Amino acid sequence: MSTRIEILTGEALGAALEDLARLRIEVFRAWPYLYEGSMDYERGYLERYEKTKGAVIVGAFDGDRLVGAATGEPLEEEVIQFRAPFEDKGLDPKTIFYLAESVLLPAYRGQGIGHRFFDEREAHARRLGFQATAFCAVVRPDSHPLRPADYQPLDDFWKKRGYDKLNGVRVHFPWRDVGEEHETEKPMQVWMRHL
Repeated sequence: MSTRIEILTGEALGAALEDLARLRIEVFRAWPYLYEGSMDYERGYLERYEKTKGAVIVGAFDGDRLVGAATGEPLEEEVIQFRAPFEDKGLDPKTIFYLAESVLLPAYRGQGIGHRFFDEREAHARRLGFQATAFCAVVRPDSHPLRPADYQPLDDFWKKRGYDKLNGVRVHFPWRDVGEEHETEKPMQVWMRHL
């Protein structure tokens, strides 16, 4: 499949938010996120990117269709649930660029797009003068009943890109799991690298 990568900021970023919302709902519904999303929630959650100086979406397009996207913004602009664990560890959010969601439809995986998502966001962070990049990954127990038998964690991929788990630093963020009535907080491990 032929895809093109575009760096979206400003008006182009704003124009992509609706498609990003749909992608997040579809991709994050699968393991390990199991996210039961809604467009109403997504619109409110994602609108901050449009208002944040330095925010970026790296979009993967098949023709005019957004089939994957990775976002980022200065950590100091993130919601408190994401900032506070860094601050508690003595890290300055002003020096860290936060790599938020990375979603790609299954049919487009294994083509190097995930690497491009990291390459382009890291390059964007360097241009803005950030010293490090960081992201969070949900932590689910191996014994979880919905864990697929063939699930392969992305830890090795992230390590090859120079990321390490930041010991003792976890974000806790609520969402509703597929099939559940109410939101519950999920632990997410922070990974970071210096640029």
